[in-house]
Amino acid sequence: MTALDLDFVRSHFPAFASPVLSSHAFFENAGGSFPCRQVVDRLHRFYTDRKVQPYAPYPGAQAGGAEMDEARTRLAALMGVAREEVSFGPSTSANTYVLAQAVRKWLSGRDLAIVVTDQDHEANSGVWRRLADEGIEVREWKLDPATGSLSPAALKALLADGKVRLVCFPHCSNVVAEINDVAEICALAAEAGARTVVDGVSYAPHGLPDIPALGCDVYLFSAYKTYGPHQGIMVIRAAFGAELPGQAHYFNNGTLYKRFTPAGPDHAQIAACAGVADYIEALADQHGLTGDAAARNRGVHDLMRAQEEAVIAPLLDYLAARNDLRLIGPRDAARRAPTVAVDLNRPAEPVSVELGKRGIACWAGDFYAVRPLTAMGVDLEKGVLRMSAVHYTSPEDVTRLIAALDAVL
Repeated sequence: MTALDLDFVRSHFPAFASPVLSSHAFFENAGGSFPCRQVVDRLHRFYTDRKVQPYAPYPGAQAGGAEMDEARTRLAALMGVAREEVSFGPSTSANTYVLAQAVRKWLSGRDLAIVVTDQDHEANSGVWRRLADEGIEVREWKLDPATGSLSPAALKALLADGKVRLVCFPHCSNVVAEINDVAEICALAAEAGARTVVDGVSYAPHGLPDIPALGCDVYLFSAYKTYGPHQGIMVIRAAFGAELPGQAHYFNNGTLYKRFTPAGPDHAQIAACAGVADYIEALADQHGLTGDAAARNRGVHDLMRAQEEAVIAPLLDYLAARNDLRLIGPRDAARRAPTVAVDLNRPAEPVSVELGKRGIACWAGDFYAVRPLTAMGVDLEKGVLRMSAVHYTSPEDVTRLIAALDAVL
């Protein structure tokens, strides 16, 4: 495989030329990535030339509506789904909340169950657990407290009686970072008659998913963590969307991408999401990737993952060699996203402050992953130190991080 051209990649991110942002090696990507230049340019153009009600019969409105349509169409093509199956909302937490209200009505009054995990960010946990208020049984798929892993065998046991109609789980956790076998899990759920909702927020920044290959019914992620503006993106397959009661204005329920969007969309940010597609296409062109949009996206995904695995391995080696901390999640870079949380057995935030003084941008806390950290025995008052990379992270950034950790720990 051709190696990712890191100089080309970094040239597409204005942050690396910013006198404010470029002073620090950036390891807070799991909280929000830098936006690519194409997104910044599109957002600026929209606010300059198209900031009117879209689709009206005059030039600025027509151009604005066309760019919103372009974003949906091109992102759908990259992920291998129909354009109608891509919905935008203010955040993934909001999109998941709305989806849960639809499921509440779908399952209410029936002797049925859902499965949630204790590996998730709270956005893909709390809203589902509250369905117990409607008499829906909520079953917890528990992680291994030593490793943080989810066992498919344990899921099979939860599905065995045929009552489960929905399984909600993460592509990878924002603190454990182990990449779950989504295709295997979705196949198990489908065999048992259950739909699947996948929280992809912590995975999608490392390559947009191939939805048909995963086999899930819903995939949720955040554009602001995938080099775009602050929007939540939800892919909901048409068959499942048709089963669920609409949550929007009644006259919009016939349009799938409006059916679960009760609030007016942010026109500018939707339009700017087309810049994410621009960036992925630019990477595909630079690296000679061919085929349709989905094939080129798969190639970019693989380039990103190979770069991330190589760049994060020295950090994992360094941390694993220390006996004064606990590395959360897998030791092997190929099995995890490059989001690295460590339990220091002391308050982690002061350590992130000291790292900031040494040119490292990262943070500490619970990252709304209260359930997995609690299940793994982490003291929430102390929290974890989290250092997160993406494909634009350089080997020099990691070297700088390790040197700073050596000075602080």
